[in-house]
Amino acid sequence: MALNLDLQENSMENELKEKAYNRIKIRLNIAGMVIDLGLLVLLAFSGLALFIASHSTVTGNDYVNFLVFVFLCGLLFSVISIPMDFYGGYVVEHRFGLSNQTVAGWVKENLKGTALNIVIGVPVALAFYWFIRSTGNLWWFWFGIFVFVLSVLLARLAPVLIFPLFYKFKELDSGEIRERVEKILADVNIKIKGIFSFNMSKDTKKANAGFTGLGKTKRIILSDTLLENFSVDEIAVVFAHEAGHYKYRHIVKNIIFSTIVIFVSFYLCGLSYEWTVSKMGFTALHDLAALPVLMLYLSLFGLLLMPLTNSISRRYEYQADAYALKTTGNIEAFVSTMEKLAAINLADKEPHPVVEFFFYSHPSIKRRIEAARALNS
Repeated sequence: MALNLDLQENSMENELKEKAYNRIKIRLNIAGMVIDLGLLVLLAFSGLALFIASHSTVTGNDYVNFLVFVFLCGLLFSVISIPMDFYGGYVVEHRFGLSNQTVAGWVKENLKGTALNIVIGVPVALAFYWFIRSTGNLWWFWFGIFVFVLSVLLARLAPVLIFPLFYKFKELDSGEIRERVEKILADVNIKIKGIFSFNMSKDTKKANAGFTGLGKTKRIILSDTLLENFSVDEIAVVFAHEAGHYKYRHIVKNIIFSTIVIFVSFYLCGLSYEWTVSKMGFTALHDLAALPVLMLYLSLFGLLLMPLTNSISRRYEYQADAYALKTTGNIEAFVSTMEKLAAINLADKEPHPVVEFFFYSHPSIKRRIEAARALNS
């Protein structure tokens, strides 16, 4: 009886911890969105963008001036975002015992992320500015094509060029785990480049896995924290789930859906942008001081679409779960895997339905287990 009471108390303590952690994360997420929108409104309609644009004309080259304008606006956002990122990504993670990073490690990883964003973001920004200057009202169509091509290229190159900047990858060693994984691949006739583990433990105690890449770079990656803390049967379930994403072509479907969203959002926001800036007295769509209006509309449209994109993602996760159950036939391992993932990642197993609807790209652990048991019955 005493043992059962201790187990119940521990379960309640873990649940309270999970709720507290996720409550902070959701609040930070909402606060970040509100602040970003507020800053965009301030830039777009207060005259601040005009002030920054007037101080961005440092050369006779319009593209250099555009980059200066983007840099100065970015500094404004960074003043608030960096402290919030540090609090959410370092302080909170340490408070709940999830992070393995030092302050220096956190700074290093974020500097690498910033450098990568600059390397990719500057050409994208310049391309956008060229299209809006050169193609007028059709900028949305040509820039949409550019973004689509870039998305496919990045999806193909990310596993071999981008991910290795942040983690060390190595082929999964021979042994029982690899044998189980290869058997699953053979049974369902899936051909991929390889099965890799990566050192996620350098940053966090959380566990994760994923299917990445296109074409010759297709691969499944498993975190070292997953390999160390989960049984062979549980890892087989995780792997089968990721194989399900491949079997149902979820990456390709996401690219297609994202492309449709990009074209629709660029078109609708472009129309709103044209009408607004004409009312504000701007004579050109590429006027630097007008651009925050377009960024505001794109941000608002993205927020409106978030429940839809998350619902599609959750549907894909249910499909991959069903595939994992069909492939492994092990409901016990599936349930224990979900419960372990919730415990290690401090996932809220039963979030409020409204929170799950708006913010969750994966179904809650409780819903995934219930769906699995329904399929198995």
